Amino acid sequence: MSSIGTIEIERLQNLALEARRMILMAASRGGCFVGSAFSAVDIILYLYEHFLKGTPEDNNRDYFFLSKGHAVAALYSVLTLKGLISKDWINNHLSPLSNIYWHPNTNIRGVETPSGSLGHLPALAAGVALDLKMSGSKARVIVLTGDGELNEGSVWEAFLFAQSQGLDNLTVVVDRNMLQANMPTETLIPLEPLKDKFEAFGFSVSQIQGHNFSEISETFSSLPMSDKRPNAIIACTVRGKGLPSIDNRLDRWFMRISQEEAENLIAELECYHRQGVGVL
Repeated sequence: MSSIGTIEIERLQNLALEARRMILMAASRGGCFVGSAFSAVDIILYLYEHFLKGTPEDNNRDYFFLSKGHAVAALYSVLTLKGLISKDWINNHLSPLSNIYWHPNTNIRGVETPSGSLGHLPALAAGVALDLKMSGSKARVIVLTGDGELNEGSVWEAFLFAQSQGLDNLTVVVDRNMLQANMPTETLIPLEPLKDKFEAFGFSVSQIQGHNFSEISETFSSLPMSDKRPNAIIACTVRGKGLPSIDNRLDRWFMRISQEEAENLIAELECYHRQGVGVL
């Protein structure tokens, strides 16, 4: 069963709405990867609200690595909601003196490592998870990847390593929105059967609806799924989730919009939310 109730789910949905507003405001100040951020934001929000333990300065903290770094507007919005960074970043987005731009920057509190060039952070996350195991730490490591990112061979090498070391403190979350840049994943290099592939690499695997906070909570509450096996969560998501006018559109991966367009999209977002269809 889910570890959160109806009232908490509603609270998380309202926070996710506010995070999406911030993403759209960033898109009106030079642009950002709106579609990708919208598909990942619910999972990132849940992690920071209910799963990740410790502050960024805590040596015993859990670790979150955003491997699909182009979705960083989702991370910055969640860090803002948690009070780790100031909302002023939106007004200064992409300005010459700002540390916040289209990919993660470790000068920002809460960002563990830069990312953007895809395929690198699963290996880094596995290394951190091994170090934690060797030091006797109970801390956990989450790495969020894109599904198109799984085309990188280095990713699967990292998965083999994680299995060989029994890293049950490592969880790979795949943002499975079925799109990569400007084409469907299954058109370019098909990934299915993805669950079977993770299992063949020695992972314990769960497939969930990545915008449903009840399912997200139930799955993360069950970690680790098995002893001495790394975990994989395939989160079925929608690129642009929350805005029917942009969801699943290939041309709405990256968006640079005017203030007026942002206001119109925020109005659409709020209408969609009020209708009670904000989750799958």
